Amino acid sequence: MSIINVKNLSHGFGDRIIFENVSFRLLKGEHVGLVGANGEGKSTFMNIVTGALQPDEGKVEWSKKVRVGYLDQNSALEKGQTIRDVLSSAFQYLYDIEAEIGDLYMEMAEVDANMDKLMEEVGELQDIIDHSDFYQINAKVEDVGRGLGLHEIGFERDVDDLSGGQRTKVLLAKLLLQKPEILMLDEPTNYLDEEHIAWLKQYLLDYENAFILISHDMTFLNSVINIVYHMENGDLTRYVGDYEAFQGVYDMRKKQLESAYKKQQQEIANLKDFVARNKANVATRNMAMSRQKKLDKMDVIELSAERPKPKFDFKKGATSGKLIVATEDLVIGYDEPLSSPLNLRAERGQKIAIVGANGIGKTTLLRSILGEIKPVSGRVERGEKLEIGYFEQEVKNDNGKTALQELWDTFPAMNQAEVRAALARVGLTTKHIESKVQVLSGGEKAKVRLAKLMNAESNILVLDEPTNHLDIDAKDELKRALKEYKGTVLLISHEPEFYQEIATEIWNVEKWTTKLF
Repeated sequence: MSIINVKNLSHGFGDRIIFENVSFRLLKGEHVGLVGANGEGKSTFMNIVTGALQPDEGKVEWSKKVRVGYLDQNSALEKGQTIRDVLSSAFQYLYDIEAEIGDLYMEMAEVDANMDKLMEEVGELQDIIDHSDFYQINAKVEDVGRGLGLHEIGFERDVDDLSGGQRTKVLLAKLLLQKPEILMLDEPTNYLDEEHIAWLKQYLLDYENAFILISHDMTFLNSVINIVYHMENGDLTRYVGDYEAFQGVYDMRKKQLESAYKKQQQEIANLKDFVARNKANVATRNMAMSRQKKLDKMDVIELSAERPKPKFDFKKGATSGKLIVATEDLVIGYDEPLSSPLNLRAERGQKIAIVGANGIGKTTLLRSILGEIKPVSGRVERGEKLEIGYFEQEVKNDNGKTALQELWDTFPAMNQAEVRAALARVGLTTKHIESKVQVLSGGEKAKVRLAKLMNAESNILVLDEPTNHLDIDAKDELKRALKEYKGTVLLISHEPEFYQEIATEIWNVEKWTTKLF
């Protein structure tokens, strides 16, 4: 039985087609991976299915009385609420039922109360509570909160004080606690470290209800799904099995189609040549007409347009001094210290991965090193002739500019052809280049920012979670480019498979943090 049926769905932005006449179904208990390159429309599809966005054509049909949970990173968290308050609110429907039971007992005290009817209603509501582990709510809140690392932040912390990544973790924890019939997760691992990704993996493996998952962490995705829906060039295709099984079938079908296409193109060329040579000859005219009819009736195979592959190369600036940065008893933090005194040193040519749990100061360390925030105590010495290229984790861009305008304004000396070529080089199509940045996918926005870094000379790259929204091709290419970069790299990443081949040294912030685990 289908929980969701999507029929003949079409949608686009302006003249850019995202989906064209696609269909989708979700069966009870299916664990679906929604995959495709950056910009194919995965998040847009999620928004349409949940009703946040209306399609141009087609319809979405839901089964009755189905609870759906969607990880929406734009959900509001009210100032004054603690993390514990937000997580406990996942069970608000049960608290409401408890209050309703109390009201029914009050009605029983009335003289003319219909006791049989009221007792039946109380019994039905009590069954719901008993089967929902209502009396284990506090333990469940602690378990899920600890699994996602919220105990490190503090359950009594005001949610208004949290970073964007921490807020996302709170929203994810609340969603898991709600345990809906359909769980919809869009890049849930972006703000999780290795330990918490492992916990979420086990949670999803044990999840008896259905879920739809978007993730560019292919190791994680492959381990938890049993169905793949692949988005490509406006189409949506269903595959049974995990991501590795999908890749095998997809590659085989692609090769078969390419082989059939080449064979058919050769046949078409031969038929056209025969018709051209023989249609004017009386003796062979009928044969030529017969071949022309065959041509006219032929179902011509079309190959999907290949998406441009990104190519990242970072311009090396002037050679820096030997010292990049040195800290002397540096204590990082804002209102409170986040670290013990740090004595760190980075030298020219080193590639340093900064790792550790979220919320313990990795980004704060980077910003302190760059001089963007003042340390709590201690000092930072920066070397000479530093040309820094900085990729921030969270950047809000709603200035209304197109990708073309964004890059051109940064590099006004370039002509339009050069700007377009620079954006195409990172894997953006003409449609992306001419679209406003604010309507691009997370991966496409990241590529625009990487294009800025690529076209500015640098001798040190400072990258804060650069792979969060990148697809597998872009991740692989960025890894190659950073390995070949001749300058210094300071990289924050929670993906060992990405940073381990790049890093010459690893700084584990967990060794220095003042936060309790």
